[in-house]
Amino acid sequence: MVGAVADRPAASSQDLVRWSESLAAIARTGLGFTESLYERERFEEVLHVAGDIRAAAAASLEREGQPTGTSEPEGFVNEWLKGVGSGITGYVTPKMAIGAVVGNEKGEILLVQRADSGVWLYPTGWADIGYSAAEVAAKEVREETGIEAEPERLIMVLDGLRVGITQVPLYSLVFFLRPTGGELRAHPLECQDVGWFAEDAMPSPLAGASMWKDHAFRAIRGEGVEVLFDRPRRPVWRKEPPA
Repeated sequence: MVGAVADRPAASSQDLVRWSESLAAIARTGLGFTESLYERERFEEVLHVAGDIRAAAAASLEREGQPTGTSEPEGFVNEWLKGVGSGITGYVTPKMAIGAVVGNEKGEILLVQRADSGVWLYPTGWADIGYSAAEVAAKEVREETGIEAEPERLIMVLDGLRVGITQVPLYSLVFFLRPTGGELRAHPLECQDVGWFAEDAMPSPLAGASMWKDHAFRAIRGEGVEVLFDRPRRPVWRKEPPA
């Protein structure tokens, strides 16, 4: 048993974010479905425990140079409570984001530098009601970069918290697109910069590159990649020890 514990990877700041958001989702869903005063008290207590964990994660991320906005437990609890609904609308699920890997004839990838964090990533945004996922992908590319692009296929389905590209629970559907026109320009509010980059000349800091970079460039080279997704962990709540 001692050896098993020693082999277990240490929890990271991102792990704390994921665990706290999971606890908060369970508590908020419980608050949305129960009418029992006793159960509500228990769920609210779980929410406060999650707030303490989330605050610890925020403080750790701040020390690592990743601003989070707040590190007070009550701040997280209050935000979570604002989203408590009732019945089906109260069932807390991850948000849905749509990403777009756009590759040109030179084998370069289209990246944006996000205004909120300064990190580089492929164009991405929240799913909009009334649009299909592929339509959102094309819209995000056009709005963020000025480039018109045609979606060809889905290439990735990723858990944002697990990959480490977000501190908000979300699933990211990433499409591969080919440019069809337009002129390169960064969105004045959402992006600091935008550009085409070769595989050996990527900008920094680059969000979650170890998870998606190789797969994205294989798609750009036309290698016919399958859909990349997060493989199940066993157990789910802990990282697997390195092979």
